[in-house]
Amino acid sequence: MIKPHGTDELRPLFVEDEDKRQTLLKEAETLPQLLLNSAAAANAVMLGAGYFSPLSGYMNAADAVSVAQEMHTVDGLFWPVPCLNMCSDASAIVAAGRMALRDPNVAGSPVLAIQDVTSIDTLSDEQLAGIAEKVFGTTDLDHPGVATFTTSGNHLVAGPLQVLNYSYFEQDFPDTFRTAMQIRAGIAANGWEKVVAFQTRNPMHRAHEELCKMAREALGADGVLIHMLLGKLKPGDIPADVRDAAIRRMVELYFPENTVMVTGYGFDMLYAGPREAVLHAVFRQNAGCSHLIVGRDHAGVGSYYGPFDAQAIFREQVPDGALEIRIFEADHTAYSKKLNRVVMMRDVPDHGMEDFVLLSGTKVREMLAAGQSLPEEFARPEVALILMEHYRHAN
Repeated sequence: MIKPHGTDELRPLFVEDEDKRQTLLKEAETLPQLLLNSAAAANAVMLGAGYFSPLSGYMNAADAVSVAQEMHTVDGLFWPVPCLNMCSDASAIVAAGRMALRDPNVAGSPVLAIQDVTSIDTLSDEQLAGIAEKVFGTTDLDHPGVATFTTSGNHLVAGPLQVLNYSYFEQDFPDTFRTAMQIRAGIAANGWEKVVAFQTRNPMHRAHEELCKMAREALGADGVLIHMLLGKLKPGDIPADVRDAAIRRMVELYFPENTVMVTGYGFDMLYAGPREAVLHAVFRQNAGCSHLIVGRDHAGVGSYYGPFDAQAIFREQVPDGALEIRIFEADHTAYSKKLNRVVMMRDVPDHGMEDFVLLSGTKVREMLAAGQSLPEEFARPEVALILMEHYRHAN
């Protein structure tokens, strides 16, 4: 199986030993407390679950700037997006050598992790804007990722973590949330060697389904990892539980048996386009996948990125040898009325736009909210039914 990123073995920061975890929870009661923001909490979950291997904790300012500008830490580890614990008020922890980190996403804000504080750096608004410009390609506050980043505070609290739970993800998604270690174990149990990953924050329609099948066939892969984001999204995106149900129904009915693993991970969407696509590749390498599908406007939002910028970054900015995982470059996929099947649009140069069944996200939401069925060429009827039920109850 493919090696984890930057290390021979995964380095998850979750404390597996139950007795040790209980001892640490008791210690946490005596420590200075910091209520995390959602992004920092998600970073802790990803550190605990092995997806951020080989990082040992939150980055300091020097590493954050180096990662933003050069895509590597000061010590030379390739990394595409800073992993940070940002806060707006550090007065309660300024003298803390060790502190308890509380979860903002669970009732009662239980302790999520314990952090050894190695530094607290304060960045100017200009420095934060500089990092945002490099990571997101913009400083526009209408960009949801920029808005979250630039309002999370100017203080960076750096240091290693001991992660004590996986926030709400295990309880809310017991059949779907999986750590990188669990996915590796599942791949090994299936006897798979070559695995192609599909990242999604949306329900999967016919085009997505066929894209996974095309990639598996083209690569000669043993299986597909459908890996959905379970954390915070922007308003209007489909909730994770609805996506999960729709995707599982599609896999059950329309994929060959034992060719797909449906799993999820606990992270908040950044909408960072090309940089986030590279981060997605790191996640999937750590989870044991040999390939990642990168399609049109991967991890994008609005019109901030070109349609294939997320593919170009791997060719133009990721150094040779920085990652072992490989990219399957996909074009926009759609149902061809001429051929009566889903195709990659680049493969049918004789087609005009009128030859495809294409629906915008806005149009899909409008139809579902109105209780209208989606065209079978666009969405499997069983999937559309689940989505229609969601919109019927939401309105």
